[in-house]
Amino acid sequence: MLLTEWNMDDAIAVAREEAWEDGHAEGRSENNKEVAINALAEGASPEFVQKITGLDLETIQKLKNSPDYSSINHNLR
Repeated sequence: MLLTEWNMDDAIAVAREEAWEDGHAEGRSENNKEVAINALAEGASPEFVQKITGLDLETIQKLKNSPDYSSINHNLR
């Protein structure tokens, strides 16, 4: 038997908090990717980028091959 009563206001509050946390995590991930692209464009090694962003090396390699990296790297020359 359920010991607590379901409350719509509580359910909405929990859903909002979870959505905020998900959005915050997604924003941090996008920021780390942007930092990685900029660091790679400045000549940082993938290992160093991994240390400062926490991204895995596979993701860093994908970013290095991305159009975003190519356009930044081309503009720095």
